[in-house]
Amino acid sequence: MVAYVSMIRGINVGGKKVKMDRLKELYKSLDFEDVKTYIQSGNVIFESKELDKIKLSHIIEKEIAEIFNFDVKVLLRTKNEMINVINGNPFKQEDFNHLYVTFLSDIPSEKLIKDLTCTIDENIENKSDKYNIIGMEIYLFLPNGYGRTKLNNNFFEKKLDISATTRNWRTVNRLVDFVSNM
Repeated sequence: MVAYVSMIRGINVGGKKVKMDRLKELYKSLDFEDVKTYIQSGNVIFESKELDKIKLSHIIEKEIAEIFNFDVKVLLRTKNEMINVINGNPFKQEDFNHLYVTFLSDIPSEKLIKDLTCTIDENIENKSDKYNIIGMEIYLFLPNGYGRTKLNNNFFEKKLDISATTRNWRTVNRLVDFVSNM
């Protein structure tokens, strides 16, 4: 069995309401084991025999679409990948209350990363916002908060041509705690 964290993009905002107990039941119906949810933003921790994360994401997305009648993107990370997110934090000296991680559905191309850097350098007025792309994660230090930055999911999805979902540092740590105890 492999322990996973799934992060669902965009539920419980904009009319896509899902109660966590119903989401938990959906995951159990897919024969996942030790299913747990964390807060209302679509975080589900579970175990599965399936090793193919892309296949697993598609299975979950399809089931959510069938049951709740809307499309969402599900991003998965294994226990080891989540632990690496914590260990790879490039902003260890910063205030964790202003730290976020944007999880990406794939590794962005070098060209798109270069174009993104130019766009941010030229057009983002809040120079106190910092970001660092490492693999399939973007670490964000946002001293004025996530609600006031232009470095949000929509921005990264548009510029990097991939799906993204963001969690604050406290949530990332709680998800690692859950998945580490499986």
